[in-house]
Amino acid sequence: MINIKPAPQRPPLPPFNLDSATQKVRLAEDGWNTRDPQQVALVYTEDSQWRNRHEFPRGRAEIIAFLEHKWQREHEYRLIKEIWAHDSHRIAVRFAYEWHDDHGQWYRSYGNENWEFDDNGLMQKRYASINDLAIDASRRLFYWPQGRRPDDHPGLSELGL
Repeated sequence: MINIKPAPQRPPLPPFNLDSATQKVRLAEDGWNTRDPQQVALVYTEDSQWRNRHEFPRGRAEIIAFLEHKWQREHEYRLIKEIWAHDSHRIAVRFAYEWHDDHGQWYRSYGNENWEFDDNGLMQKRYASINDLAIDASRRLFYWPQGRRPDDHPGLSELGL
């Protein structure tokens, strides 16, 4: 007898409405704020396609390697995502994150992402456009302990970003 496992699901599942798309965005933010490449990669399909600046990871193994390298050079990373638009299987977000390099220079990175999901709620395409702005440490806005952004911390709109 052959035992076939069902494909994993990552709720909320498409088709998205505003509430489920907003929830999906927050779950993505929470995942990225763990800075755990293995955990983050589980929300993508095995053959997920990315564009992230000038890099084009394909599949979970390349996504994990990309994230490991990213978080080795982006210290004290803190991210906020906000929904921009959605349809049944796609979500557009805008985001900002703060981090510093090995020399202590702080940055705020701004960007937009376009996501496409399969029927199981796994992201199959992720296209990100990102710009980095060097900032003084005194201009930082994202102050919370590493990990999930507290529910009472302002989002991008509330921060005027």
